[in-house]
Amino acid sequence: MNKSVEGGAVKARQGAFGADALQGTDSGPLYVAVKRLIHERIDSGVWPPNFRVPSENELVSELGVSRMTANRALRELANEGIIKRVQGVGSFVAERKGGTALFEVRNIADEIRKRGHAHTAEIIRMQRDAAAPEISDALGIGIGEVVFHSIIVHFENGVPAQVEDRYVNPGVAPDYADQDFTQTTPYAYLTAVAPLSQAEHVVEAVLPQAWEAKLLAISPADPCLLIRRRTWSAARCVTAVRLLYPGARYRMEGFFNTQSRG
Repeated sequence: MNKSVEGGAVKARQGAFGADALQGTDSGPLYVAVKRLIHERIDSGVWPPNFRVPSENELVSELGVSRMTANRALRELANEGIIKRVQGVGSFVAERKGGTALFEVRNIADEIRKRGHAHTAEIIRMQRDAAAPEISDALGIGIGEVVFHSIIVHFENGVPAQVEDRYVNPGVAPDYADQDFTQTTPYAYLTAVAPLSQAEHVVEAVLPQAWEAKLLAISPADPCLLIRRRTWSAARCVTAVRLLYPGARYRMEGFFNTQSRG
């Protein structure tokens, strides 16, 4: 089938906006209502990734709005990463990046499964090391004391999603090295044996080291998101970990509540 005909068939099947689509909307700006309509089609899955969304002319014709309103709605959706605009071709639903919590400590396996995808893991290293000075400082233990060191690659639908480079305090989690982290995760084990009381996060944009790029199946020139995290249980530091994500596949998310609690 000719691609233009096929695209038209898809558009007909998935439906254009009706003339009454904006009826019943609140009294806010029209461009906001247009954005909401497009969001609803995308969030419901009616318009999947890479589906061509209506052009400015089509929005004007279908919804009866001005060209300025249609342009602003599409422009803001593009700026927010919801759609991608290709000059001379049209606007398309953007592929959604995976998200990871910025200020929360979460299980990456749960995050991946929440998106309806499959999580798997590969253990690259699991051994006992003598704590170097920087690890000694991070974990609050003596230089040269034994620490657990693990490197694990987490996959989302078979695609490398995160390199987890972790040091663990054996005094808090003595059986860490005996766990099968292809069946569970360090998060699940550590939160069970040493309930989290506080965490420290440092976020950076970095280029991967050569070995990290190889594990993530990216180029050493590809930017990455790095979270350096330490966690405590009561007054004892449990773990210091580097979590490296391919920048093209992930975004960081955070929520702030500025209301005081009495």
